[in-house]
Amino acid sequence: MLIPLKEGELQRLIPAVASGPQFSFCSGGPQKVLQRVLISVIGGVLSLLIAQSRFSSRFGPVWLVAGFVFLLYVLWGPILEAGRRNATLRRYPKGALFEGRIADLITRELVEGRQEQADSRGRLELVENRRTWVSLELEDEDGYLGSVRFPMEKKHQTIRRGMVVRCLVLSERPDFARIGALSDAWIPQLKAWVGDYPYLLRPAFEELCLRRLR
Repeated sequence: MLIPLKEGELQRLIPAVASGPQFSFCSGGPQKVLQRVLISVIGGVLSLLIAQSRFSSRFGPVWLVAGFVFLLYVLWGPILEAGRRNATLRRYPKGALFEGRIADLITRELVEGRQEQADSRGRLELVENRRTWVSLELEDEDGYLGSVRFPMEKKHQTIRRGMVVRCLVLSERPDFARIGALSDAWIPQLKAWVGDYPYLLRPAFEELCLRRLR
C-alpha cells in the first residue's frame, strides 16, 4: 500500500541539516574520527602559522579564517556528509508512505576492507574485514517493491518473513511506476528500525504512520 505524502511532509521527515542520529552515524568509528582529527589539527595549525608569517600580510585574514575552518572540521565534516546523504532523497519530487510485508530475508557476507598485518613469524599477510549484511525484500498486494539493506546485528535475529514493514518510497513520477529510492524502514511488531543510514526523523515518521494508517 502506497499513500502519497502531502506537500512539505517529505522535507519534514528528511531534514536538510543533520539530525543527532545522522551526525553520530556520519562521525564514524574510531579510525574515521582519528582521520578527521588529524586533518583538522594539521590543516588548522598550518593555516594559522601561514597567517602569522611575514609572507602573508596580504592574505593573512583569509588564512586565519581557513585555519579556524580546518580546526572545526571534526564538527562540520559529519554535518556536511549527512546533508549530502539527505539530499539524495530530498531531491525526489514525489514521496509516499509504504506499508507492506517482508517477502524474503537474505544474508550475505561482504568484504568491507583489506589490510596487511604481520603474522607470528613477522611476515606480512593480507587480512580481509568481512561483515554480514541483510537484505529485506519488500512487497505488498501489488507485488515486489524493492529491498532495504543493512549490516547484521544481534537485534536483527528476530526479523522474520511476513512481518509488517513501513518506509518511505521516493520517485520521479507521480504514479510511482518507477521507484527511485527507499528510506530506512520501521518494523512495528519489533519496534525496530533497519537500514544502512537513518534518513528519517523517526519519531515524526512513527507519528505519521499513526495518523495515516488508521
